[in-house]
Amino acid sequence: MADIVQYQATGRRKSSVARVILRPGTGQRRINGKAFDAYFCTPTRTVLADRPLVAVALGGEMDVLANVRGGGVSSQSGAVSLGIARALLRLNPELRAKLRAAGLLTRDSRMKERKKYGQKGARKRFQFSKR
Repeated sequence: MADIVQYQATGRRKSSVARVILRPGTGQRRINGKAFDAYFCTPTRTVLADRPLVAVALGGEMDVLANVRGGGVSSQSGAVSLGIARALLRLNPELRAKLRAAGLLTRDSRMKERKKYGQKGARKRFQFSKR
C-alpha cells in the first residue's frame, strides 16, 4: 500500500492549539470533523484561517485536516492559520519568503493577563476610599 504524503504542524494563538495535517488533494478543509465554513461561522474567520493557502496559491490543491482545542473561535482561526503556514513550510521551504512577507509565520504572543491578588481583575483595582 502506498503511503499518503502528509505534512503536520502545530499552530497556537492565545489559549488555542491547532494540530494541522496538510496533504495533496482536492481542496477539502475540515476542522474538528466539520466543514471549514460551518466551523468558522463568519466569513472573516474563514478568510483569516485560509490566508496561508491563498498567499501561496495552493487553495484547491491541498486538503486541510485540523484538530483545534481551547480558546474561542476567533483565536482558533488564528491558530489554524499559523498551523497551515508551518505545514506549508514543511511541504516546500522555498515558500518562507512569501509567508514571511504576508506576516503568517509570526506567532501572536499576546495572552490574557492574569488576575492579581487584592485587585478586582488584571488591571482594575477596587475603589480607593480616602476616608
